[in-house]
Amino acid sequence: MKAILIRGYGGPEVLKLEDYPDPVAGAGEVLLRVAATSVNPFEFKVRSGVMKDVFPVQFPAILGTDVSGTVLKLGSGVAGFSVGDKVFAMASHTYAELCTVKATALAKIPAGLDIVEASALPVVTTTGHQLISLGVKPKRGQTVLVIGALGSVGRSAVFAAKALGAVVIAAVRKKQFQEAAELGADQVIATDDSDAIKKLVQIDAVADTVGGKTAETFIAKVKPRGVFASVLGAPGNAKDYPSVTVVPVYAQPDAKALVYMAQAVKERKLVIPIRMKLPLRDAAKGHAAAEQGSGKLLLVT
Repeated sequence: MKAILIRGYGGPEVLKLEDYPDPVAGAGEVLLRVAATSVNPFEFKVRSGVMKDVFPVQFPAILGTDVSGTVLKLGSGVAGFSVGDKVFAMASHTYAELCTVKATALAKIPAGLDIVEASALPVVTTTGHQLISLGVKPKRGQTVLVIGALGSVGRSAVFAAKALGAVVIAAVRKKQFQEAAELGADQVIATDDSDAIKKLVQIDAVADTVGGKTAETFIAKVKPRGVFASVLGAPGNAKDYPSVTVVPVYAQPDAKALVYMAQAVKERKLVIPIRMKLPLRDAAKGHAAAEQGSGKLLLVT
């Protein structure tokens, strides 16, 4: 098969299309013909070496976490799938024409959802869902502020929180106010408006997708015994707010949640913007573009 390999850490230029041995589905695994994958920030960090202390890479390596495609072969012990099924998942080594996926992580793409565009969904929608369902765990009527609400994970978190009956505040930059009005949140606040932040009453929880100084600002607005859940770990000043429960959330495959969120996308209750589609061979160009802007970027085989 053809795959995008990296043979060392570096910039987007280290991503090269090469020949690589076809993977084989082991017990409990499914072999897919990849239709598309997408570019995620996690892959930038792995490729560049920023994460090498916590996520070392054995070279040559194939990156990629999102996948959509068609079932080619079933490993032993796999039930519930058939050759030809159109499926998607959080997986690994997906920047390739073929990949294997654990059957427990795999889900059938809802009818009517485009197989290529489905590759945009696994990581971001699962992360947003788990940020709310496992991190915040809001009770109906509680107020949840989502930092970075216009990002793909943030959009997913807004939808998941609203679906659980929370009152949702979308936190975005001033210039994003008009776009944020379409998210379905109950309120919008600017992360770069200090006066508006000062006037914000204390809230039950924060779902953070941004980190940094913005996270440090909004943890101060969480009620005592409230929750600050983040996909980027604890804010630097978390120790100053010992009454706030800080919950790091690192997404894990969840086929049921993925189908639930994908159905919302199909019904236009949740929109995950797709910025660009490129052929797999242009993965380097895709990484360079994705690092400079928002919106999902897909690599199509």
